[in-house]
Amino acid sequence: MYSTHLWLFFLVVLAVVVLPGLDMAYVLGSALVGGRKPGLTAVAGIVAGGVCHVLMSALGIGIVLKLIPGAFNALLLVGALYIAWIGIAVLRSHAAFGFSANADAPSAWITFRRAALTCLMNPKAYLFMLAIFPQFVRAEYGPIWHQAIVLGAIIAFTQIAVYGSLALVASGARGWLAQRPNLGVAINRGVGIVLIAAAVITGINGWRNL
Repeated sequence: MYSTHLWLFFLVVLAVVVLPGLDMAYVLGSALVGGRKPGLTAVAGIVAGGVCHVLMSALGIGIVLKLIPGAFNALLLVGALYIAWIGIAVLRSHAAFGFSANADAPSAWITFRRAALTCLMNPKAYLFMLAIFPQFVRAEYGPIWHQAIVLGAIIAFTQIAVYGSLALVASGARGWLAQRPNLGVAINRGVGIVLIAAAVITGINGWRNL
């Protein structure tokens, strides 16, 4: 049944979203650095990036990337460079180390843009859209565009629920972390290191397959 089909897709998406990754790391870092508003802004950017992924899949761009591995690997390299840049920016950010209300936290637009690009350059997202998403788009369930909207809405809802909850919890912990600056520094560096390590692994895989 179609409802069962959608529930199965939701469970698969939930399993992918709750796994720690680049999107989760960026939301966590934004909420810890700037609080609730930057954290939720990062969530909005991740959701916007997810919408772009669904749109690209519906338009068949994912098929092109699958048929031309070189294009996909080049995309991985570009994504790796961008993610590494974000990781270095997190490590160098004075806002992240101080958790201060007067710290130089990025503007809402910068946070949104970085989050969207982090999602767009996330290799896990492309693997999902290439390997899993097409399996849930079937002719018997109606027009492709209609199915893409429904499946995209499920992805967005799951991202908002999971990442939004994470952002609220992390922003609530800022006061506690402000009293423990050493721990705040360690968390910030951990987020930056995770992003840089993911960029290195992604870049190596993309370079080997060119």
